[in-house]
Formats: sequence, structure tokens, C-alpha cells
Amino acid sequence: MVSRPAAGGGRWVEVDPERLGRWLSGFVERHGDVEARPLPDGLELAAADGEVAECRLLVGAAFDLPGLVAEALRPRRLGLLLVRRGGFGVGIAEGPELIGSKVGSRYVQSRTAAGGWSQQRFARRRDNQARAAAGETADTVLRLLAPEAKALDALVTGGDRRLVDDVLADPRLAALRELRVDRFLDVPDPKLAVLKAAVTAARKVRIRLP
Repeated sequence: MVSRPAAGGGRWVEVDPERLGRWLSGFVERHGDVEARPLPDGLELAAADGEVAECRLLVGAAFDLPGLVAEALRPRRLGLLLVRRGGFGVGIAEGPELIGSKVGSRYVQSRTAAGGWSQQRFARRRDNQARAAAGETADTVLRLLAPEAKALDALVTGGDRRLVDDVLADPRLAALRELRVDRFLDVPDPKLAVLKAAVTAARKVRIRLP
């Protein structure tokens, strides 16, 4: 189970769908009976001792604890797009399994502190590299994900947010932009193993605790 600070206070814990029922049972045992309040993407649990847990699903909604577990476990067909300066990963997941993928390497230089003409030449070269990388990645997304757009429940992205935005700015990917969810994955340069791990990360239920 992953735990990390939450913006504005508290912390997020991330729970695998298969372990969510056990986590919820433990929460009730520790804090007493809970009142479940529907959220657009899950439930807020208000316990008898005052403890509150916001349970956020990647996709779906629920009205009670059994419904939350059922939605978390429901097999979802996800598109994945991971982009960093070192490369990209594009995939399709069915439930916990990665059923289609393509990864590629493409180097984009980082920024430099040099000034004058050197900095300008460097900036132009970097921009050209970034445009070429975005175009290559967009072509891969078009081939792999665009034909599946109507069958996908969501598009999960990660890596470098600006580079991901550059790829999805391609007019050909408009249908996929509409499927993009807020959850953004922090990943290293995408390799096949990273793409597989992203499927696991995307499926987790995010729970905010005080």
C-alpha cells in the first residue's frame, strides 16, 4: 500500500482493488460504524469517532461500501500514455493485464544555463527534438489507441505533464482527450516494465486520510 502527502493536508493511501474490502473492514474495526456519502468518483466515509476517509475510484461511482468494492474490482479497459524526455509508452489494459503496448526511446535535451547564441541554438534544437518526439508518440497513439477509443473506459497518463499535453494536442487525438482522467502517474522513462507497473498504479483506489 502506497502512502504520500496530500495537497492541502492529510495523506493519500493507494489500495489495490483486490485488497479494498479488507482495508474497509479494518477502517470500520478501528473507527466504528461509518456513514457513506457519495462522491462523484467514490465515497466519503465518516466514522463514529470522527475519522473521515475519501475513497476515490479511477472510474465509476458508488453509494455504499459493497458498491465501492464492486466498482473497484470491475474490469476496466484502459488506455495508457506515458511520456518523458527519454521515451514513451503506449498501452491498452484489460483489468490488471496489459494486452497491447508499444514503447520507444527518443532523446530530448534538458534545458541549459548557457547564454547568447549558444542558448538560442540549443533552444531551437531542443524544440525540434520535442516536436519530433511528440509527433512520433502521437502517431503511435493514433495507431494503437485511437481505434479503441469507443471501447476504452478511460485514458490514464503519466510522466512529464507538459510532454503528455503536447502529444494530446494533436488534432487527430480529440476523441482520446475526452477520455483522459485527472489521475497522473509519476513514472521513470517508460519501458515495458514501467508500462506494466502503470496498469497496477492506475487501478488503485486512492483514499485521503487526515
